[in-house]
Amino acid sequence: MPLSCELNPALATLPVYQPGRPIEEVARELGLPARGIIKMASNENPLGPSKAALAAIKTAARNLHLYPDGNAFYFKQKLAAKLAVEQSNIILGNGSNDILEFLAHALVRPGVDVVMSQYSFLVYPLVTRLLGGNPVIVAAKDFGHDLPAMLAAITPQTRLMYVGNPNNPTGTLAKPEEINDLLDKTPPHVLVAIDEAYFEYLENPHDLLPLIRRGEKPNLILLRTFSKIYGLAGLRLGYGIGHPEFIGALEKIRQPFNTNSLAQAAGLAALDDEEHLRKTRENNLEGRKFFEEGFRKLGLEYVPTHANFILVKVGNARRVFAELQAGGIIVRPMEGYGLAPWLRISIGLPRENRRCLAALKQILATS
Repeated sequence: MPLSCELNPALATLPVYQPGRPIEEVARELGLPARGIIKMASNENPLGPSKAALAAIKTAARNLHLYPDGNAFYFKQKLAAKLAVEQSNIILGNGSNDILEFLAHALVRPGVDVVMSQYSFLVYPLVTRLLGGNPVIVAAKDFGHDLPAMLAAITPQTRLMYVGNPNNPTGTLAKPEEINDLLDKTPPHVLVAIDEAYFEYLENPHDLLPLIRRGEKPNLILLRTFSKIYGLAGLRLGYGIGHPEFIGALEKIRQPFNTNSLAQAAGLAALDDEEHLRKTRENNLEGRKFFEEGFRKLGLEYVPTHANFILVKVGNARRVFAELQAGGIIVRPMEGYGLAPWLRISIGLPRENRRCLAALKQILATS
């Protein structure tokens, strides 16, 4: 019997977001032992979460019969202190992806333009179209954001601009002076959302928090996450930092208990574990250098990265992806991003990086 409910018409042409394939799914499909599969597809921390976070989860698990603190008071208090902002500057999400949806619900409706780069996170156009908005896609420059062109794309109908920095899936980083110029020239009716999911991997990050502390840019929000460098992707914990009035509006959209008790406890503990962050950065820097050198030796084009993944051009990427997967190595094909000849490879542990590069070399040699 066919469905008789009248659906949102935007759903008719809206694609389903396809994440990196999980290890268990690939193991079932290919009949491979899960323990022999490595996942280098979703930009996760190969070191995992910190021991402090794991201990906090174990303690918090005793109270799983109770609802979490809906306002996450202690976690938000500690996070605000670390960032030197007020709790009223922070909105929490079930991953930073949750915040992206809040922004769309708050600002997007039919007739509204949303500016974004050609090669940027696929959720930006998805949530825009879901709410009836018009994604304004600005051509990339050297695989990164062309911020002057994005500024020029603003119209009286524009209400939102997404800027990934560092950008996913390309790993590019906008110059500080270009970010400053964008923020100075963006009209006040447009909110600039700077997606900083990979911010903590930067050696000398451009810190925009002073603008929020001083209240100078009410139309700026920064998005960050515990899924990447903190290694808590499975718990879904992200946050936005912005003007208290706008954050207050987002609180009306946020669902009750959207950050669970285990996530809050793990996040609270992870904020103190600087050693874990240091080790993660060191592993990532070593892995990036390893892949860049390896790709140069193989004569492969790649995009220099500022994140924990690297984009490499391999030709028939769908075939290479399938052959790597058959060998127990999961990477990410990029055809959904308009980058059909390219693969995105997350930086893993040294042994995982060596295994991936050796398999890639062998596959390309026999093509």
